[in-house]
Amino acid sequence: MKVLVIGSGGREHAICRQFAQSSNIEKIYCAPGNGGIASVAQNTNIGVSEFEKLATFVKENNIDLTFVGPEVPLSEGIVDFFEAEGLKIAGPSKAAARLEASKTYSKEFMQKYNVPTAKYESFSNIDDALKYLENWEENKKVVVKADGLAAGKGVYMCNGRVDAINAVKQIMSEKVLGAAGATVVIEEFINGQELSYLIFTDGVSYAMMPASQDHKRVNDNDEGLNTGGMGAYAPAPLATENLNKKVETNIIQKVIKGIRNEKLNYKGVLYVGVIMNGQEPYVLEFNCRFGDPETQAVLPLLKTNLTDICEALLNKKLSDIKIEWKKEFAVCVVLASGGYPGSFQKGFEIKGLESITDKDTIIFHAGTKVENGKAVTSGGRVLGVTSTAADIKSAIDKVYSQVKLISFENMHYRKDIAHKAIRS
Repeated sequence: MKVLVIGSGGREHAICRQFAQSSNIEKIYCAPGNGGIASVAQNTNIGVSEFEKLATFVKENNIDLTFVGPEVPLSEGIVDFFEAEGLKIAGPSKAAARLEASKTYSKEFMQKYNVPTAKYESFSNIDDALKYLENWEENKKVVVKADGLAAGKGVYMCNGRVDAINAVKQIMSEKVLGAAGATVVIEEFINGQELSYLIFTDGVSYAMMPASQDHKRVNDNDEGLNTGGMGAYAPAPLATENLNKKVETNIIQKVIKGIRNEKLNYKGVLYVGVIMNGQEPYVLEFNCRFGDPETQAVLPLLKTNLTDICEALLNKKLSDIKIEWKKEFAVCVVLASGGYPGSFQKGFEIKGLESITDKDTIIFHAGTKVENGKAVTSGGRVLGVTSTAADIKSAIDKVYSQVKLISFENMHYRKDIAHKAIRS
């Protein structure tokens, strides 16, 4: 088989690497790819939203399967476009991708199918939103979200009425998030631990992956600004057998029923972001693709060929395949540019990559490129370092011992990834 992976981050590096484990893979392409992905796939300089160029590339190179990494091309309808051209592609249709692309749509979907989620109100008029907040308690926490895709920057955790009013004004009046903020969702604040549940689904059946936990805040102890994720680990001990059953029964089965009832064309990965409301799991958000950096912690644990899973998805025969996972733990630590998620400098040489020789450690490139034969920084999140081990403590110790071998100017990373998993 020949495969094209669309995207350019650590998630796509993990997906390409997983395809490379399959014995029936002849060639992997990645569009546009990055400096590290070139070690497992051939990069091609086509943007993720250049559908016609991508489709032409697939036809000219006799590519059997396209796998979409990021949310933007999915929300723009790349699956519909490829299928109209008779090309095989894994991912949800534009209509199905609204589960991620519109917070209002996903909330209405959950309400319709009785999926537990925080109470909310949606507003397309700023005056209505501000009027609603006039009655909000002065110091009662509240969450304000931009309705559309905002690259992980569309959620404002507000400490009370004044904060929330400022958030609405920034989103709707100042348009700091552009078109993504034309509508806002204001929802109740839930204080609890979060978990990421990824599933494969063909729109009829589903298969759960090991539950993971992401670390969104830029600094240790969950302090500082929200980021796209500073690290992740899987499986998360918080996800007990009992909790997984609850999530499956109360959330995932209801979502799959809704996808079927709404006749949504969904053949790919669904990410369900869960928060614990006391003892009950509630849905925070959906992503219609692999999460980042959760993918870098989950995929290294996959034993079954990803190509076999994709073929089952495309043929709506997921229930016919047994998906197996390693009985290990994986911890991913993100090495970021100093200043991220705000402004940061790039172009710094990355040193020490050749020192990583541990067989249980993988370096996933996110914001890198190659200049004069050397890897240099080109983004906010630069690398994801993932180590696997038989227990979570050993995986943590191993990954941090490897992280210390890597350096670049202004490098920043959290020192407490997965520590929640070993606290008594």
